[in-house]
Amino acid sequence: MNLPSFVIVAGIIVASIFLLILIGVFFNFIGLWVRARLANAPVGVLNMLAMRLRGVPVSLIVDNRITAMKAGIALPPDPLEAHYLAGGNVEQTVLALIAASKAEIHLDFNRACAIDLATKGTGKTVLEAVRTSINPKVIDCPNPSTGKTVIDAVAKDGIAVKARARVTVRSNLDRFVGGATEETIIARVGEGIVTSIGLSNSYKDVLENPAGISKHVLSSGLDSGTAFEILSIDIAEVDVGENIGAKLQAEQAEADKRVAQAKAEVRRAAAVALEQEMNARVAEMRARVVEAEAQVPLAMAHAFMNGNLGIMDYMKMKNMESDTQMRTAIAGTGNPTTGPGSPSAPGR
Repeated sequence: MNLPSFVIVAGIIVASIFLLILIGVFFNFIGLWVRARLANAPVGVLNMLAMRLRGVPVSLIVDNRITAMKAGIALPPDPLEAHYLAGGNVEQTVLALIAASKAEIHLDFNRACAIDLATKGTGKTVLEAVRTSINPKVIDCPNPSTGKTVIDAVAKDGIAVKARARVTVRSNLDRFVGGATEETIIARVGEGIVTSIGLSNSYKDVLENPAGISKHVLSSGLDSGTAFEILSIDIAEVDVGENIGAKLQAEQAEADKRVAQAKAEVRRAAAVALEQEMNARVAEMRARVVEAEAQVPLAMAHAFMNGNLGIMDYMKMKNMESDTQMRTAIAGTGNPTTGPGSPSAPGR
């Protein structure tokens, strides 16, 4: 085999392999290509092959393009492929565009993709956002899933009022990306209800006119900066709670009583300490008296030794003491042994 013949055979083999690949690709995508062509949403075979090489499911892109074209929405395959590669849900995005178009709500493909990517991982979809914009949604305030069924507020008269509201909202697609969620709506409505009840002079005013709460809350613009538009706030339940004012006054009175008792105990302890101090001083004075009385015999002995006191003077003094004790005993004014005239009397 000469060189030119070998080149010809190799060329034939390469051409055959290339032809077989083309035939395989054609038969692989022929069904999708025909289906897209018949639906007036053509997608080229080479474009399908490029999608397969990029790891994009061809049938998903083609089927959603066909769906959009049948609904009157012209979507090229490239934006759908780009949204898939960005991690978006192509099917939900196309269905959301169709729902918005049928409801005559302005929603372009780029915003739909942004909403779809924003709701990723939240358990919600862009289709649900569009449906909520078409059919308003009712939110309970407070949210029963938190374990709380009513909102507690206190009027100016100190009576607690328990209320529960139902908030009707619809999605605001222009603010859906970057807007606050339902939790913010619930928190703001709850805050508005507490404020409205707190401004009421009496709990009777709240019971007589629950609609006043709704008007006050609606006038506060609670849906600003959120992904929703509040349509109405309806008070579903309102009831009377306990007398918070009386309870607080009772607790304050109990606290004041304890403070007064503590102050009285301080004064009693101070009085007891002062009494003990006075008793100690009395005992000290008595000790001094006893010490002074002990000097009397010594002074008398000293007087005897110096001749300043005679025996007759001493006997006369003793007779006077005996006479005084006798008179005291007869009069019954004291004990003869401890009366005023006795040597052991405190005045001696």
